[in-house]
Amino acid sequence: MNTQITPPTRLYFLDWVRIIAFFILILYHVGMYYVTWDWHVKSPFASTLPEPFMMLSSPWRLGLLFFVAGAAASLMLRKAGTATFLRRRSLRLLLPLVFGMLVVVPPQPYLEVVEKLGYADGYGAFMRLYLQAYNGFCREDCLILPTWNHLWFVAYLWIYTMLLGGLVAALGPRFDAVAARIGSWLTGWRIVALPAAVLAIARVALVEHFPTNHSVVGDWYNHAMSFIPFLLGALVARVPGFWARLVPLRWHALGIAATGWALLVMWIAAYEVVAPPVMASLRPFVYAMYALQAWCAMVAACGFAARHLDRDGPARRYLNEAIFPVYILHQTLIVTMAHAMQPLRIAPGLEALLLVLLTLTLSFGIFEVVRRVGLLRPLFGLAPVAAPGNAATVGAPAGAASRALRP
Repeated sequence: MNTQITPPTRLYFLDWVRIIAFFILILYHVGMYYVTWDWHVKSPFASTLPEPFMMLSSPWRLGLLFFVAGAAASLMLRKAGTATFLRRRSLRLLLPLVFGMLVVVPPQPYLEVVEKLGYADGYGAFMRLYLQAYNGFCREDCLILPTWNHLWFVAYLWIYTMLLGGLVAALGPRFDAVAARIGSWLTGWRIVALPAAVLAIARVALVEHFPTNHSVVGDWYNHAMSFIPFLLGALVARVPGFWARLVPLRWHALGIAATGWALLVMWIAAYEVVAPPVMASLRPFVYAMYALQAWCAMVAACGFAARHLDRDGPARRYLNEAIFPVYILHQTLIVTMAHAMQPLRIAPGLEALLLVLLTLTLSFGIFEVVRRVGLLRPLFGLAPVAAPGNAATVGAPAGAASRALRP
């Protein structure tokens, strides 16, 4: 079996991991409408039945995205230099974040207060309160306005990118030396065991004391579960041949992840029948198992992608450009359409399928408009169109190689 991976300037398989992970995220957010977990709007048919299937991806999908983003950021830092890279990343992340918070995201909290609090003053009146940082929409907790909702990922990615840039600037060549040392440790079974152990320790230590809030401040558990994969991705991206090491581990990692999922489903079911003191004594073990499942899923995803998806083509180039605008748009489309469909009382299975298809159709349709309008491109994280004759024009080999490294 050939496990040779292309050089680290053309990691096309990481683009495919990123693309597939974002599509899974869309499915997950449609699923959030139908489970009993708290979300912005809820289906009248919400139940516990879809929740085990949601647990197939919930432990690892965002960690995987941060892992891939860290690898891409590390390679771009090496290529562009710290100051240039951080300036470009700030423009590509912060402008869409601000635009999203002001234009794209507000329908989500508006429909949330309509459904949960019976708000009836209309969208215009809500937007005035939204921009004034109104703090009076309260149930168990008060809704924080303005909000970035699903765009918290963009905010955290920018923060971690700035930290990585500062770290690389401060360490200089020593960053590569640290990466080489980490790479020397991560061979064979240690690729699975060592990162999983670090994540498990962080989860056991933090999860009960710092519930996820996506507000940056006090979100220490979420930072640990996000920044550790990001930094690890940045380090291993500098290790020659690292990705090839994941290929022979892919089936083993997939088996561990699948077993972890089965045990988590059993753990959730056991709450109904097992005495609380027994469940409490087992909780640290389950936290550690969750971390092992998450990391093994990431190893499996990258291993399978490195083996089967390390290739370029028109589909990769198109989807790699589209996926960030689609991500920005998708949750608002889901929330808005789900709320609008409620009076129709469509069977939940058919309704979920319609939500997925309509979300993909509308988000890609809007992307087709955005990519053609120069003023809109930066608002959705797209690079300006290169001038004719520029070597980095879309479709040129140099441009394709550069796009393969974007987080």
